[in-house]
Amino acid sequence: MTRIKTLQDLFKRYRRPGDMIFALAFFLFSLALLIAMPWQTEWTARTAFFGQPAFWPAVSVGFMALFSFLHLMGALVSERIPGRLAEAKYWLRSLEFAAWFIAYVLIVPWLGYLPGSILFVWALAFRMGYRSLRWAGISALFACAVVLMFKSFLQVRIPAGELYDLLPSGALRTFFMINL
Repeated sequence: MTRIKTLQDLFKRYRRPGDMIFALAFFLFSLALLIAMPWQTEWTARTAFFGQPAFWPAVSVGFMALFSFLHLMGALVSERIPGRLAEAKYWLRSLEFAAWFIAYVLIVPWLGYLPGSILFVWALAFRMGYRSLRWAGISALFACAVVLMFKSFLQVRIPAGELYDLLPSGALRTFFMINL
């Protein structure tokens, strides 16, 4: 194990190749917030400076832009480390799970909360490599437990799915629409 003798050795040893991409993305995000500030907040007449609705958002976004700029400058002057694009691609892989969640949100109004949750949890488990019949059953049980907890115990009101309209009218259909 090598000893760390200087602060520069410490930075070289623990620096990550995606730092430049992160610094640039964070700086652009803070600039976008800074540019949008006049449309999102306002300075009002006859109000104390520190009591202005725009004061604290301006301070926080201003410091965010300043420090992200300093971070970007530090990333620009630091040693080039191979692997920046590979690390950025690795970060982008997490967006897949946001897409899964968006698909779930879009499918629940059509299938209903229980069938949509079972399908979503099963598909996500399958995607993660749990492909046996045993894991399909565990996924379905987990989805049922989540639906039971949210609908019964927490009494979260989620609209019934379009699929429930295909059930024959009566007590069964009402039960499905209210509880599942």
